[in-house]
Amino acid sequence: MITRDFILARLNASAEAASGRVRDANGWRLRGDRDFDPSLPEPVKPRRSAAVLVPLVEHAEGMSVLLTQRTEHLSDHAGQVAFPGGRIEETDADAIAAALRETEEEIGLARSHVETVGRLDDYETGTGFVVTPIVGFVRPPFTLKPDPSEVAVVFEVPLSFVLDRHNHERRTGFWRGRERTYFAMPYEGRFIWGATAGMLINLCDVLES
Repeated sequence: MITRDFILARLNASAEAASGRVRDANGWRLRGDRDFDPSLPEPVKPRRSAAVLVPLVEHAEGMSVLLTQRTEHLSDHAGQVAFPGGRIEETDADAIAAALRETEEEIGLARSHVETVGRLDDYETGTGFVVTPIVGFVRPPFTLKPDPSEVAVVFEVPLSFVLDRHNHERRTGFWRGRERTYFAMPYEGRFIWGATAGMLINLCDVLES
């Protein structure tokens, strides 16, 4: 079973290594959809800054990753599986503050239940967002109150499932009128793909390195 101490050690090691691989303004590698499919067009400009929480729920039987499925009517990433989060506003002190605020607004998870412990590489989406993933431990029990205008459902995936490379599928399909290649992690009827799958693969890389 992967422990919190192991995750903390790997996140700290990743942060130290970031200074040797400067790729963006913050010194972090900039990942993105084009890593998996270089034929994709350049992302929309200007870039918009966003932050998400990568919530690792600490159950006695093992950790899980908390995810949301977005409602179908949203203008960005409608119906997709996502981490709670959103745009970084001028009133947010930093990406951590934005991730915690958005998480509280979207799913009602109080920040008092979240211990932020590190971050992953920035992730650039084809829709022009540069997303900073903030990793946090979530302490149960907790109460959720999803915003029905943004979130259709909240669910959890065992961390052991996410870290098993056999569950990472490379697929090809049509999206927005063109063929593209992407990673996917189907789980119990939920289809995790795109940026969310890309950030989970980043988490795997960090914990395996």
